[in-house]
Amino acid sequence: MESSLRLSTVILPIHRWHEGGRQVWRRAEELGFRTAFTYDHLSWRVPFRDGPWFGALPTLMAAACATDRIRLGTLVTSPNFRHPVTLAKELITLDDVSAGRVTVGIGAGGNGFDATALGQEAWSPRERADRFGEFVPLLDRLLSEDVVSHDGAFYSADEVRNIPGCVQRPRLPLAIAATGPRGLELAARHGQAWVTTGDPKRRETPDQSFEAIGHQVKRLSAACEQIGRDPGEVEKILLTGFTPDRVLDSVDAFADFAGTYAQLGFTEIVLHWPVQDSIFAADESVFERIATESLVQLSRSEPIRAEPIRAEPI
Repeated sequence: MESSLRLSTVILPIHRWHEGGRQVWRRAEELGFRTAFTYDHLSWRVPFRDGPWFGALPTLMAAACATDRIRLGTLVTSPNFRHPVTLAKELITLDDVSAGRVTVGIGAGGNGFDATALGQEAWSPRERADRFGEFVPLLDRLLSEDVVSHDGAFYSADEVRNIPGCVQRPRLPLAIAATGPRGLELAARHGQAWVTTGDPKRRETPDQSFEAIGHQVKRLSAACEQIGRDPGEVEKILLTGFTPDRVLDSVDAFADFAGTYAQLGFTEIVLHWPVQDSIFAADESVFERIATESLVQLSRSEPIRAEPIRAEPI
């Protein structure tokens, strides 16, 4: 696995494509980001709830056609309004159009707007975990095998064909967002990467947040060791913007932050593309300097390798 720290960004799907959207994704590639992710929600929190918000996968498809090198992905998609069968077909198509530049970030979902958009009651934390535990292994199979049948508690697949499969082999990589024991086990068994935003209960100070994330890393390592997998095989992605650290204040502030988290084994740090008048507001000139200066000595272009996993499936 690559050991160098890489820098990526997440671009919210709020830009009309022909009114600047295309340019934002191209600019992300020009700045040298390793991956440009986007959120996969039907709508999101205030102030975005009543403003422009486009579909994640169509946006990524357009970005794949507008760029040549940068990796693309969701951060994250969830079972809240997705089914593994249809999601797999769309991801395989996106992987093909992008010539193998896709990483799918996936999480259990929450109780926000997506949770009830289809008219259902919001799932309890336990039901979300149960669904996630079935969703991830089935998606793994659908992305890896030509023909899949499955009859589960929540999801079914009846001789589903996914031919010719992913450009990336054995499939495109999964980056699994998790903090609880069941999610971390899924990341250990099925993930090429693990994603965290920190611990929402330990965000009073940067030191507290660092300590909490350090405990998450240890729990992930324990989950890997329990199934006989080397924890170093799982890349570690930190999505910033939700910890108390002010990482976009200056190039030096970001460099200090990145160096601190590299000590925990993080291999990728993701910055939100600035959105003014929101929690992601930032000086765009500082943001671009961070992209071009702070990690200039580090490799940011190698893809996550979707290596075969030898652990027994769930």
